[in-house]
Amino acid sequence: VVRALGLGISVLTMSELQVPVVDLSGTDPASCARQAEEIRKASLETGFFYVSNHGIDKDVLDNVFEAQREFFRLPVEEKLTIKADVNNRGYTPMAEETLDPANQKSGDTKEGLYFGRHVDPDSEEAKKPLHGPNQWPSEELVPGYRARTEVYFEQVKALSNRLVHLIATSLGLPADFFNPYFNPPVTVLRPLRYAPVKSDPGEGLFGCGAHSDYGMITVLATDEVPGLQLHINGSWVDVAPLPGCLIINLGDMLERWTNGTYKSTLHRVVNSRGAERFSIAFFFEPSFDALVEVLPGCCSPDQPPRYEPITFGQHILNKYTATHAGYTGPGQATALKT
Repeated sequence: VVRALGLGISVLTMSELQVPVVDLSGTDPASCARQAEEIRKASLETGFFYVSNHGIDKDVLDNVFEAQREFFRLPVEEKLTIKADVNNRGYTPMAEETLDPANQKSGDTKEGLYFGRHVDPDSEEAKKPLHGPNQWPSEELVPGYRARTEVYFEQVKALSNRLVHLIATSLGLPADFFNPYFNPPVTVLRPLRYAPVKSDPGEGLFGCGAHSDYGMITVLATDEVPGLQLHINGSWVDVAPLPGCLIINLGDMLERWTNGTYKSTLHRVVNSRGAERFSIAFFFEPSFDALVEVLPGCCSPDQPPRYEPITFGQHILNKYTATHAGYTGPGQATALKT
């Protein structure tokens, strides 16, 4: 079934293009080989897949979503007490982010938060852009918020590390191939609340505009309200929430490493119901200073590198500068390391 959605753009339902489910049960060699092969197929075709039996406890997911609902119910002035700082840690107000400036007439109809790995403000590492302490809601405002969120953060980080090992295997590389590039990883948790505003793509109004993700992989947990769409073969494809599953998509750094073989696919949120919607994205990225260049096995004289080398840090600063009205940090990372 194809639905019309403004400007003659078609949207396919899930029956037209299946986003596969990768069952992560089993850590024995045969299970890992099967999982890696299924991830390879999805990475070549769409850059999106679900994971089931992912190891994150249901009560942990329930608790972290309830914590976000409690925070976003606060009055705006209380949320603004932790407004995103120079390191982009903290609260981003409604419509502060515009992910597709060329096609949006207003900002995304969402508000959100950014948390990352804690970096001591007095440390040498804190001199890097986007590195510093988190800003957490106070216990008085949202009791138990930090504890509930940190439990999920640690479990989804472990899942992400496992997925990167499977991606390496899927490329015919040792499972630990990418480890030196993630020492330490940039880890970002992005809880989001979408306002109960109906999207209108023809008028440039979106839950979030079309974009690809910036790093290695994204692990997305959503509530039961649909809205996520990915762009495949000129059409927008609905990616419905599946009970018990998380949604995984590949980012720009993995596309660069594989010379475009693995896809960092455009996606967006269209709130067709006009319902309140919650999601929690976790971005698992290379180290800020990691130099990402096309892998030797992914290029040849007939298929030369399509991408110039870039550090992950510079790539994400480029993106934040272009999409966040409230970002006040530097736009330049350190020079490329050779």
